[in-house]
Amino acid sequence: MATRKYETMFILRPELEEPQQTALIDRFSNLITENGGEIVKVDRWGKRRLTYEIDKLREGYYVVIKFTGDTELEKELTRVYRITDGVIRNIIVLEED
Repeated sequence: MATRKYETMFILRPELEEPQQTALIDRFSNLITENGGEIVKVDRWGKRRLTYEIDKLREGYYVVIKFTGDTELEKELTRVYRITDGVIRNIIVLEED
């Protein structure tokens, strides 16, 4: 399976404490590496105002992870985002070479 470059951004609930944020970031990072991916960079943008209100929330904690992996890893990461309570929104994009 071909390795591709991805960038994922996810927004965590703003009321999460720092240890909870770190635990979720570590969970997603571990999921990437345990499924054959390689993390290039983790960038914590921190708490920011949302463009529009989501579930009555006006702020969220933004995180961007650049990684390499295959399409199966992308599907699994999307699945885990959906079932994780602390995640408000997420996106995974394929980076151009």
